[in-house]
Formats: sequence, structure tokens, C-alpha cells
Amino acid sequence: MTLTLVKAWTAAKDRLKDAGIDQPSIDARLMLEVAANVTRTEIVTDPYRELTEAQIATLEEYLARRAKREPVSHIIGRKGFWKILLQVNKDVLTPRPETEVIVDEVLKAFPEQMPFSMLDLGVGSGTILLAVLAERPAAKGLGVDASSEALAVARDNAANLDLNTRAALMHGDWTAGLGDAGFDLVVSNPPYIPTAVIDTLEPEVRDHEPRLALDGGTDGLDAYRLLAPEILRVLKPGGMFAVEIGHDQSKDVEALFKAAGAREVRTVKDLSTHDRVVVGVKNPLETGA
Repeated sequence: MTLTLVKAWTAAKDRLKDAGIDQPSIDARLMLEVAANVTRTEIVTDPYRELTEAQIATLEEYLARRAKREPVSHIIGRKGFWKILLQVNKDVLTPRPETEVIVDEVLKAFPEQMPFSMLDLGVGSGTILLAVLAERPAAKGLGVDASSEALAVARDNAANLDLNTRAALMHGDWTAGLGDAGFDLVVSNPPYIPTAVIDTLEPEVRDHEPRLALDGGTDGLDAYRLLAPEILRVLKPGGMFAVEIGHDQSKDVEALFKAAGAREVRTVKDLSTHDRVVVGVKNPLETGA
């Protein structure tokens, strides 16, 4: 059977739509690009190129997996975030567009040529750390994660982006073992979903994302209780922090950071106008005494 790029895309789109998939056109295109080894431009400029039998079989397998609600990022093994492309798999949280709010806030605060050191707690695939380092050539950073599988993915991503000389990666429990006042910037996208809510999430998240990266305890705030004082401990005086939060957690997370002594604490909304990131600074006059 002959199948052209345009026919393959249309058929894939219809099939995903029938399966109740949210963005059938985009998902179909992303899977076709990888299955047929073509770019987005080639699908448009060379629509009658025929797929080989092997490419058709690969696309068929991808569509069957997507219809069962496996995330596209796991099927094709990569996901775009900010201006970088990251490898992802079942061991890491798939990067989400709302997390780009953290990158945006950081880049506003740190000019392009400024040297600074950053710490990414729960680095996962390297999402935030690598997106920032890619934009700030004088910066260096450390990513910490409790999952050695996630760190293996982050190491590959750092190497692929030629950032491995500026990004160090460490297996660890949040800030354990890190000295005081070592970083100009601390970022984190910790687990913040209340345990009971996880089973109500979409199958793509509930069944395919690592539970460790989702479960924030009974009220979703366990990680922030631990992180607020610790982030302020490892920040240099005047240093900045930015943490992702759930849409209804702004007040509680702000309170935890204020109680730990943070200044200029505020919440930044994402493009859907949900509360998404809490930012603030460590008192510039603090000596640690």
C-alpha cells in the first residue's frame, strides 16, 4: 500500500481525534516527523513523498500507543522546552510549557553576560537548568535529583546541548550535603499534587509520569515545607529563588517562604493566568551569623 506524507498525517489526525485525543493534529504531526524521519517543513513542501513499509509500521505502532493515552513525548522520546529539545522517557516528568515561566523570570533577573551560579532541585530531564544555561553563557549550575534514572536522562541532554562543561549533576536528597550561601539562584519544580488527586489526573500523567515527581503529600505542600528554609540556607545574600506551584497554592507557599525569612516574595502567573511560580530573594544584608 502506498501512503504519502499528507495522507498519513490526515489519517493519523482522524484516528487520534476518534480516540478522544486533545490535540490530534499536533500529535499526529510530531509522530509522523519521527516515524518518517521528516521535518515539519518537508511535510508541507513535499506532501506526496511516500512512506516506506517500515515507516508505516512505525507510525502505526506510535498511533496505537497514543490511542492508549501514552504521552507523545514518551513515544518519540523527546520534547521541546523553551528553545531547547530534550530527550525524555518514563523516568522523568515531561517538560510543560507553564514551567517556562521560571525560565522567563530568571532571564529577566540575570543579564546575558552576567556570571552566576544556579541550583536546580529535582532537576529531572534537566529542563530548567539547561534552558537557562543555554541562554546565559557565563552561568554555571548544579542539578540535584533523587532519581538516578532521571539524572541519566539529564546527563544525555546536557551533553547533546554542549552544556556538560557548565552543568554538574548530582544524585541527592534536595539540599542535603550542600554548603551554606553557595548559589546566586535556586530553582525548583517540586512534586506539588496532593496524593489523593493523582488518581483523578489524565491517564497520560497518572499512568505514565514518575509518581516521585508528582506526589506532594496529603496537601501537596510537603516539598515546600522542607525546601523553603533550605533554599534560603543555600542562597547567597541577595540571591533569588523561583519555584513552581499548583494553581491554588500561592498563599500557602508564599507564607512558607516569608516565614523562612525570604524578602520580596511574589507570585507570577502563567499564560493561562493561573498562579504558577513563587519568586523572592534572600535578605541582602544577611550574614548567616
